[in-house]
Amino acid sequence: MVEALKPDRGGFFRAFGCAWFVVEFLKGNSPVGSPVIDPDAGAPQTDIHRYYKEALFRAYAEEMVAVEEEERMKKGLPPLTVEEAEERTQYYLERIPYKLNRMRYASFTRYFAHLRRLGFVEKTGKEEASLIQNSYPPAPPRCYYRLTGAGRKATMEELSDPIMTLYHYPREKGAPREATTAAGKGDKVHPRLSKSQITW
Repeated sequence: MVEALKPDRGGFFRAFGCAWFVVEFLKGNSPVGSPVIDPDAGAPQTDIHRYYKEALFRAYAEEMVAVEEEERMKKGLPPLTVEEAEERTQYYLERIPYKLNRMRYASFTRYFAHLRRLGFVEKTGKEEASLIQNSYPPAPPRCYYRLTGAGRKATMEELSDPIMTLYHYPREKGAPREATTAAGKGDKVHPRLSKSQITW
């Protein structure tokens, strides 16, 4: 019997997936050191996306430090202290290109729109002025979103591939290109990364 090799969480080139982060963040669980929010108050799309990207960067930087530790062990050197490890983590964080980990904001808004169509997230009614309104008042404000009861009950498969959930196509056939892009699938290896650097 042959079983597909697949990480329990995230993907082959990510420590965790977008769907998992969005759910945990909106539940107020502060995933990967992100801010704690009030689940009833929710958060704007822009904030959710920003904290997701920051969490990915943090996970990537910590992986780089883990790779350094492995090399030190092979050379018989003592492990890094907590302070040294944090210093190295910051070193990598300051040098990670913003586009290193995919899921740009345009892709995120498409993905989030699918979650809204499925009734997994909803507006809380809270709004605040957006930055663009300073120069263009008719622009939309920042709207806050929260998980619905359906969103809390949804499986990770349903959340990770909202196109599949919307149109009920069999997963074996493969997701449309839009779905794989929006949900954070189809990641490509960054040309400057070695195999050890992308092993989560």
